[in-house]
Formats: sequence, structure tokens, C-alpha cells
Amino acid sequence: MSAVLDHHDAHGHDHDHHAPTGWRRWVFATNHKDIGTLYLLFSFVMLMIGGVLALGIRAELFQPGLQLVNPQLFNQLTTMHGLIMVFGAIMPAFVGFANWMIPLQIGASDMAFARMNNFSFWLMIPAALILAGSFFMPGGAPAAGWTLYAPLTLQMGPSMDAAIFAMHILGASSIMGSINIIVTILNMRAPGMTLMKMPMFCWTWLITAYLLIAVMPVLAGAITMTLTDRHFGTTFFNPAGGGDPVMYQHIFWFFGHPEVYIMILPAFGIVSQVVPAFSRKKLFGYASMVYATGSIAILSFVVWAHHMFTTGMPVTGQLFFMYSTMLIAVPTGVKIFNWIATMWKGSMTFETPMLWAVGFIFVFTIGGFTGLILSVAPIDIQMQDTYYVVAHFHYVLVAGSLFAMFSGIYYWLPKWTGVMYSETRGKIHFWWSMISFNVTFFPMHFLGLAGMPRRYADYPMQFADFNMIASVGAFFFGFAQVYFFLAVVLPAMMGKGEPAPQKPWEGAEGLEWEVPSPAPFHTFENPPKLDATATKVIG
Repeated sequence: MSAVLDHHDAHGHDHDHHAPTGWRRWVFATNHKDIGTLYLLFSFVMLMIGGVLALGIRAELFQPGLQLVNPQLFNQLTTMHGLIMVFGAIMPAFVGFANWMIPLQIGASDMAFARMNNFSFWLMIPAALILAGSFFMPGGAPAAGWTLYAPLTLQMGPSMDAAIFAMHILGASSIMGSINIIVTILNMRAPGMTLMKMPMFCWTWLITAYLLIAVMPVLAGAITMTLTDRHFGTTFFNPAGGGDPVMYQHIFWFFGHPEVYIMILPAFGIVSQVVPAFSRKKLFGYASMVYATGSIAILSFVVWAHHMFTTGMPVTGQLFFMYSTMLIAVPTGVKIFNWIATMWKGSMTFETPMLWAVGFIFVFTIGGFTGLILSVAPIDIQMQDTYYVVAHFHYVLVAGSLFAMFSGIYYWLPKWTGVMYSETRGKIHFWWSMISFNVTFFPMHFLGLAGMPRRYADYPMQFADFNMIASVGAFFFGFAQVYFFLAVVLPAMMGKGEPAPQKPWEGAEGLEWEVPSPAPFHTFENPPKLDATATKVIG
């Protein structure tokens, strides 16, 4: 290896700072690696809870007629599945990646605000308990859809207030985590690592953190107005008092559309790390990737009402939101072309992280195209609230965010745990997930085109076959993630497997591969001295 950290830098006085042991290590954790691990484990638990709710939905839709649940409970399942997956699984998982990897990638000793980091994680536990516990409140969980549209939310039982409270807590956690990430990246990079030499993962998270700080207060405003409408006599969204339910949609989607990019930009960052490593080439067009990420973030603020083409918007408004939505396809296309150009004529090998990354590019592109189709207002008016929309956003969020996460987990797991996972099991997990995902969600495009509305517990006979296929696929997909935990994650956490070398992937670049595997409890206590590319340490 051309450059090696001296022992002192890598291990950072482990004999001086004993890592706390037992439950105190986790409850009072201020180490970025421990907090990253907590976030990732928390998000996996929430993924499983959200997944069980999804399987409840698919079990009900297995055949026509009411089978297992009544329509009210069905709507509770769809609402809570959405809220738990978005705020409990996808977002915390990416924050976990950020905690683990950003200090390692920029040569920082830890996150900027270690105690705030601990607080922002532990806030999520009561929020998750309140959210999941709302099923056991009088009247059951909220059943207004994950978007929490008024006027339905004004008529829900006490669980609606619980959900609003939980969302506030989760929002506070997100804002604190974002401030931490921004300060860490801007102030704690190793000398010589300019912004334009940072790994793409750090860039995507820096931009994502700004997005979070901009839009989480908007969501807080929308749900607070809902709360005051419910209990304090205001009529923001109640037409009887001069309010406007459509105003809620504007406020919500002003948060909701940047939120979509909050859940995909870190995924782009992970894929931008993995593809060059297994192509054994530098990332093609690094600067254009940075500018494309920034462009996506800025444009995400001017497209929100494409979710609202059927609300009676003037044609001028429809045209503006239609064209601005299409415009986002340009920087997204730049990224996809850059990944393909990186792979072009590279010495590619297909270890599990690369399989997930290539699978991501393929399936995410399908999700992007269906989004482009939905951006056309006349088509969207037909497709609005059908299973075509459900298919589209699952291709973006499952085949997008989740597949990229799996790519990142397989890529960095040897660095996290110090052992190599079983490549065979990783590939079984990939193919099992990839096939069952497409069996689940591809038929939904056809259901939507045929006119099947979403959030309905029952449907006529002509939709039966595709629904049955989708339900079978969903159960297979769910079991694939249980297999992943039992066959890949658990053995790695228990240290079972070949010891991982310091740099397990031949083409990998970056400071995280300059510390031993597993990464020591303290790293980079003295800032590393970087070479010209800011990817290696000059020993």
C-alpha cells in the first residue's frame, strides 16, 4: 500500500481512552461510530415494522373481497407504513451512514457536536414508540394517508395528535443531525482536503443537510396548523371557517418534494463511491456530479405542485410545474450517464456492493422514467392516486434509497466489523431481492394504467391476477430482508468470517481505507497529512 497511517494516528491513544463497556457505551454514546451503528440498527427495526404493515396491506389485496382487515384498519396500515418507512427507516439509515462515514472520509476525529449527536439519536426512540403505539389508542392509528391531508386529519381520533407529536420530535432530531453534519464537513476536514476533493458521499450529505434544515420546519408548520385546527378553534384548513384544505397540500408538498430528494441524494453519494471502486477508475465527471446534486436540490423547491394537478390548478400553474419537473430529469440524467461512463472500459468486477449499485442504476432509472411520465399534467390527471403512482415511488424509494443502502452496507461492512461477509449469501440476497421487488411492483404499473385506485381495501375482479402476483412478490421480498439480517449482518456483528484486510476492495479510494479493519474506536486524533488527490495519507 502506497501510504499507511502511523500506528499513533490510526489507533489514537486507545490505551488512554478506554471505550466504555456494557449498556453505558450505547446509552451515553458520543463516538460517531457507535451512534452510526445505533442509527442503522434502529432503522432496520423500523424497516421490519413497516414491512410487516406492508405485508398486511398485500395480504388483504391478495384477492378481491374483504379478507383480513376492514377498510378503516386497511387505511391505518397504509398510513403508518408510509410514515414509518419514510421517517423511521430510510432517513435514519442515511443519518447512520453519515455518522459512520463522514468523519472517516474527511479525516475528522469525530462529529462536531458529539453530545448533540447522542441526543438527536435518542429522540427517535420515544418518537418511534409513540408512532407505532398509536395503533393501540382509541379509534386506532391515523388513517389519513402518510401525507396527512386535511380535512381527514381534522376528523381523526387522538392517535392523530400522537402522530403529530412524534413527527415534531423526529423533525427536531433531523435538524440537529443536519447541523452536526454541516459543521463537521465545513470545519473539520483534514488540511489539504478542499471541498472539491471531498468524496461524493460527503457532498451529497452536505446538500441533503441543507435541504433538511430548509424543509423540516415547513412540515412542522403544516402539522401544527392541523393541531390548532383540531383543538384550538383555528380554521386554517376547515372550509366552514373560511379555511382551505388545498392550502395544506401546498404547504405539505413544499416540504414533501425536497423530502424525496433528501431520501435519494445520499443514495447517489453511496453509488458514486461504489461504482468507481469496482470499475477501478476515477468517478467520471466529479465536478459535474457536484453541480448536478446542487441543481437537483435547488430545483426540488419549485416542483411541489406536480402532486396537485387534480386540485383545479390554473393551466398556467400546471404548465410551470410540468416544465420545472421535467427539468429535474436533466441533472439526474447527468448522474446516470456519469456512472455509466465510469463503468465504461473499466476493469469491472461484480462483488455484492457493485451488484447492488448496478441494480440500483437500472431500477432507479425505471422509477425516474415513470416520474417523467407523471410530470406530464394530462397523463397525471389520469394516473393520479392510482397504483401507477405507487409503482413509481416504490421504484424510486425501494429500488432507489434501499438498494443503494444495501450497496453501502456490503461495501463498508468489512470496515465496520473487521470481517468479510459471505459473498455467496450477499449475492443470494441481491438476486432474491431484485427479482421479488420487480415481481411486486412492476405489475402495479399495469394496475394503475387500468385504473385501480390506491388506498382501497377491495377491488373488482379484473384487477385480481396482477394483485395476486404483487402480493406473492411482496412476501418473498420481505423474507429476503430477514435472510439478509440473519445470514449477513448477524454473523458480521458476531465477528464470524474471514478477517477483513485494511482495504478489502482493490479499486477503493478514500481515507476510510487508511485505517485498520475494524475501524478503531478513535481515529484521526491528529489530522492526517494528505497527498495531492486527498484520498491517501502521506506516511
